Order: sequence, then structure tokens, then C-alpha cells
Amino acid sequence: MVRSLNDLSIGIRGEPWFDDGNIILVTQDAPTAFRLHRGVLARHSEIFQDMFAIPQPSSEVEMFEGCQVVRMYDNPSELSNLVKALYDGVKFRNTNIQDFFYLAGILRLSTKYFISHLRMASIQHLARTWSYTLKGHDEMVDKALSTPAIGDMTYPYVHPLHVLNLAREVNVNIVIPSTFYFLSIYPLAEIMQADHPKLKIEHPSKPSSTLSLTDIQLYTLMFQHRLQVIQDFVRQFCSEKATSRKCPYSTACARGFSRLVSQLNRSWSLRTGPLHYMRQAIKEVDHDSTICEACKTNFKEDVTHLRRKLWSELPVILGLPTWPELEVAELPP
Repeated sequence: MVRSLNDLSIGIRGEPWFDDGNIILVTQDAPTAFRLHRGVLARHSEIFQDMFAIPQPSSEVEMFEGCQVVRMYDNPSELSNLVKALYDGVKFRNTNIQDFFYLAGILRLSTKYFISHLRMASIQHLARTWSYTLKGHDEMVDKALSTPAIGDMTYPYVHPLHVLNLAREVNVNIVIPSTFYFLSIYPLAEIMQADHPKLKIEHPSKPSSTLSLTDIQLYTLMFQHRLQVIQDFVRQFCSEKATSRKCPYSTACARGFSRLVSQLNRSWSLRTGPLHYMRQAIKEVDHDSTICEACKTNFKEDVTHLRRKLWSELPVILGLPTWPELEVAELPP
């Protein structure tokens, strides 16, 4: 016996609802119905295609106005955003925390339903902020330092723990090294308490605010690595820095580098990001009138090389493939 949707608890009509649609998706939680077109969904997703192709016993088919009803176990707002993206396209932004939750929902369901173009667009956008390139990392830090806060939310508005847990949920490894690098700037006790304003905000698409046991171990590795990098940079790289062979004022330049080491020793803290810290050191040397141009150029070149080397090592520290391998696997051309 075919049952009518009028006899069922259908909740509310969601958006989109097309009067000429021929399939109705109804969410289980907070029941919300979406009247859509079977062909549009099947075209973009093999999961939907197979779902609609499975014959159902007539006694179990739910109908409404001639349309088959399919029960879904997704969040209503996420399903709404997904089908809107299929019909109208998707445009991601990064202007507030809501933009991240929107992306999280699209990435979560596009992964679940094998909608490759939406999953790829989501990963590409996520990786623009949580970058796999050193240039992207520097741009993110510069923007974070120059963008005014919105309420309690500073750019990039989302906590790295939420990005990490979303990446784990949908198996996106290319953003994990960057998220661990920034996560290691937060004290572990603060992460475990989960009382940061970015972690406390409520939203149906919010990823977990708990750091897994495995990721606690990786966090510890990154935390120790970050501090070791800072100490090595100050105590070895800068302290042992020799003047350039072309230096006409070796004594004066040596004193300049000695002052730099003293300043760096005083200025770093447990929350210092070494990659940005090294850029600041380059600026300090560049602004020191007692250091000759040859030594400034040599220092900049050597620090730039060191930063590139350190960036290339980030995935390996976490037991992941190299940046180029991650890019090929998750962001193919």
C-alpha cells in the first residue's frame, strides 16, 4: 500500500522546493522536506543515482503529489545548502565564522554523496587559508595581523581545532600540517578546556571541539618542534652568523648581528610562530643601518632558504606525505 505524505510527520517545507520537482527528500531530524528533480541529483552524484535506482516494495513507498519521498539522515541546513549549490553553484567566502560552517556542511555532504566538484571546490577554498604553500601561509598571517576582529572572532575566525577535526572527518590531509602548526601556538590546557570563544560558538555544522588522543600526540610533536626551531634559529643560526665575504665592515656588522640575537632572545614567547618570527628578523636586519648591504642580502637569502626548508618538513613531522604528494593526491589539476 502506497502511503501519502499527508499521513506522515513531514515537518516543514524547506528551501529549495520546486513545484515541478519529482522527488522529495525529507530529513529525519527536525523534519524538513525538499522537493527536487531526480535527474539533477543523479547527474551530480552516483550515490543519489544508485539510491533512486533501487526498486522499493510498493508497500514501503511514501508518496506526495505523485513524488516519491526519500528519508535522509542529514542536517536540514546542510542538505539545503548542498542542493542549492547543485542548482545554483557555490561561492565560498571567509568574512566570518558562519562562512566556515557553511563550507563545513558542503564539504561534509559532498564527501558523503561523492559530489566531486563540490568537494574539490571546498578543499581548494579551505586550503587558501590553511595553506599548503609558504606564500599562502605568509599571506594568511599578514591578513590575520591586519584584519580587525569581529566581536570575539579574529581572522580567520575559526579555531584551528575545528579545521583539523573537519579535515579528519572528511579525510582531507592537505590542510592538516598548517592546522597543527597554528594549533601548537595554543597551550594544550586551553585546548583541552575548549573554552576559547571560537570553540564555544554553537552551530549545527560545528565540528568536534575535542582533540583526539592520536592528535594530542601529534600536537605535542609539533609544539616541541616549533620551540626547537625558534631556539635553533636564535642560538645557532643567528648567533653563529658570519659576515658576508663581500662585507667591508665586518666588525660593525658582527655587532649588528649580536644586537639582533639579543633582541630575538628577549622577544619570543611560547606562542611565537617561527616562520613569521624569521620574517621579522629579516626586517630588523634590513632596518639596521650599521649592517652593510652585502650582509643584509646574505642574511635574507639564508633565512629565506631556511624558512623554505622548515616549511617543506611540516607534513613529514606528522607522518604525512610531502606537500607535492599531498597536492597531487587531493588537488589534482
